[in-house]
Amino acid sequence: MPGVDIRKDDNVIVIAGKDRGKQGRVVRVMPRDGRIMVDGVALAKKHARASGRASGSSQALQQGGIIDVETFISISNVSLVCKKCGQLTRVGHSMVDGVKVRICRKCEAEL
Repeated sequence: MPGVDIRKDDNVIVIAGKDRGKQGRVVRVMPRDGRIMVDGVALAKKHARASGRASGSSQALQQGGIIDVETFISISNVSLVCKKCGQLTRVGHSMVDGVKVRICRKCEAEL
């Protein structure tokens, strides 16, 4: 799946899975694996041990406990949100001044 139309910093909405309906910004994309990481979506609990030195050190003490970490979800479970019209959209392609650009299929705006 090397040719994906969703890129980093795009705004997407989850259309399938336990987080259906949540919106967020794309943090990472792994096109070969067909996986995507979205801010605030697919959170998992991770148990972290406190690390660092407590006294007289330049290293800061990292607090231990249970933290939420974002995990990857399938790229097929998200849909792109157009910046102009604010609706879910499929991605189209067009040539503008000899450069291939992504466009919104609903309002024809450049993504």
